[in-house]
Amino acid sequence: MLPAAALASILSELDSAFPLASKAEVTTEANPETVSRDDLFQLAKAGFTRVSFGMQSAVPRVLATLDRTHRPERVPQVVQWAKEANFAVSLDLIYGAPGESIEDWNASLDAVIGMDVDHVSCYALVIEGGTKMANDLRHGKIAPVDQDVQAEKYRLADARLSDAGFRWYEISNWARPKEGEEHKVSTELENACKHNLAYWRNWDWWGFGPGAHSHLADRRFWNVKHPLAYANALRQGRSTVLGEERLDATTKELERIMLGVRISEGLPKADVSAAGLSRCRELGWVDEYALKQGRVVATLQGRLMADSMTLTLLGS
Repeated sequence: MLPAAALASILSELDSAFPLASKAEVTTEANPETVSRDDLFQLAKAGFTRVSFGMQSAVPRVLATLDRTHRPERVPQVVQWAKEANFAVSLDLIYGAPGESIEDWNASLDAVIGMDVDHVSCYALVIEGGTKMANDLRHGKIAPVDQDVQAEKYRLADARLSDAGFRWYEISNWARPKEGEEHKVSTELENACKHNLAYWRNWDWWGFGPGAHSHLADRRFWNVKHPLAYANALRQGRSTVLGEERLDATTKELERIMLGVRISEGLPKADVSAAGLSRCRELGWVDEYALKQGRVVATLQGRLMADSMTLTLLGS
């Protein structure tokens, strides 16, 4: 991780080249074990407004399985420091680690709710190829993810976070409304993550730095990953772009529906297949109240079946 001073310097350079709006959301991620109170205050002074801590779990055994090094008791401390520095605070959780029980997951939700943060993300574990966990799975050292248990954990997270006052605005994200926001669409809540919504609304964005991805109209491109290779390319006046992808009309339509299904504002009714919409309603995947307002919004069951719902709405 870059030190706070380096992040502050980068933000200053970006602001000089592309002046930030007066109320721009500026987010940084932080490891609970390594970030200090001074770091957080330095970042706040530099213009960062939001911090996301990679909590992952409140259970030491689960953290060890995920190869995370921080101590669970450290998280409330860094959250308190961030609040003192006037950050909007988000916590990231991962569910579905091998050996994680429903009780373990409940303990993590207890911890998050008890810290009174502004935003929570809950991501299902994805075992990526080439990792130790993928190797353990291949050799039978750990069991494959049970999709029924994953669905139960998602339902539990949604129920408990909703009971605690959070509202879902994207399949994996919940935000706490501020006073006076009770009747707002949840994607418009001040605590909803603005850069996340830019991705889910399929807006354009520029990515700077090693490994950064950009999206402009029908073109996606990404930079070289290694910091040294990136720095050398800049010094030599060469492009840092490693590869790109052009999106055809079929791909763009698929992504438009897929992204709309993921967020609580949904899609215009007129933009989806009538037959597909009828089938999704039969399956209980569509919020009937939102549909009366002309929007196709996923129910809890629809969120759990988001990929299938996307294909059905496309008429596939």
